[in-house]
Amino acid sequence: MLTIAYHPIYQHPLPEGHRFPMLKYELIPRQLLHYGIITEQQIFAPKPCDEQHILAVHDQNYWQQLKNLTLSASHIRRIGFPLSEELIQREIIIADGTIQCALHAITNQVALNVAGGTHHAFTDRGEGFCLLNDIAIATVYLLQQQIKKRIMIVDLDVHQGNGTAAIFNQHPDVFTFSMHGKHNYPFFKETSNCDIALEDGTTGDAYLALLEKHLLSSIESFKPDFIFYLSGVDILETDKYGKLKVSSTDCKKRDEFVFTICKQMKTPVAVAMGGGYSPKISDIVDAHCNTFEAASSIFF
Repeated sequence: MLTIAYHPIYQHPLPEGHRFPMLKYELIPRQLLHYGIITEQQIFAPKPCDEQHILAVHDQNYWQQLKNLTLSASHIRRIGFPLSEELIQREIIIADGTIQCALHAITNQVALNVAGGTHHAFTDRGEGFCLLNDIAIATVYLLQQQIKKRIMIVDLDVHQGNGTAAIFNQHPDVFTFSMHGKHNYPFFKETSNCDIALEDGTTGDAYLALLEKHLLSSIESFKPDFIFYLSGVDILETDKYGKLKVSSTDCKKRDEFVFTICKQMKTPVAVAMGGGYSPKISDIVDAHCNTFEAASSIFF
């Protein structure tokens, strides 16, 4: 059965100017239920992540400053969100959601977190609206608990997963794959195990051809026993910041390709939603819901 992590805190209210991106977290499960893609029984509510799992990835000094809301003003500006206790609670619940999705995926082949994909968070700092790196926390959890041995992170958000790449730069049991806009944020890129930098205006056909070529070869060489998939929909041609020319149809084909490969390889996959900044909220929600629909149709 397809299982989905969702918590009402995902739609944490932010000051004017930051609220629009949060709307999708409420609308995605509502639309999935409306169209019968999921039922209420398939949704589970994550809990706050245990601090020991956070500290397995993040620097203790950074975590204490984050938890106590004592980060410097310059650090907060780099993150981009005004800090609050509720925002920190949201981050640790998202992290648990990704851990729980990983455990559900091991049983059910696939599971999806309605939020997550906070890939700009480094060990000792946050950036780009990311405070804690949920996929990194879940990856280290699986390895430390000896649940899985070789983990691949497939990051298809339009922005490079710089925090994730830096965290696992010297980790032989983790393979980071990032396909992102060459001229997009972050403007200083870290080094992933495989980086595919896309030129502005890359079309859907070109995008899918590159993905098929490089993801297949990476999986075949690394042979992961678990995959985390960051399925950002900021690759859409409608996205305000994406700079690509990928249609919603091709975005769904991207998801179908990733899920098909995971099924063929019998590799469990846990999904985090990542970014999406199209001016029309319906474009964002529809594209994210396509990811859920693709997972359901391919695995079940």
